[in-house]
Amino acid sequence: MKELMRTTDPTLIAYAQALLQGEGIPTFEWDVHMSVLDGSLGILPRRLMVRDGDHFIATSVLRANDIPTGQ
Repeated sequence: MKELMRTTDPTLIAYAQALLQGEGIPTFEWDVHMSVLDGSLGILPRRLMVRDGDHFIATSVLRANDIPTGQ
């Protein structure tokens, strides 16, 4: 698993997942329930992960849609 992006914006994660799902790339969202630890303020970032073999194409898809990948 490789980290594709890290953000506190849940709409950005949902948009990225929709784009990648359209390309047939499975995604995994980590740290979804970490907000319990910060009092549900949403200040802890969520991570969007993909399989190692899908990382290159997933990065390309997000960059083509002007979504920062942190890479």
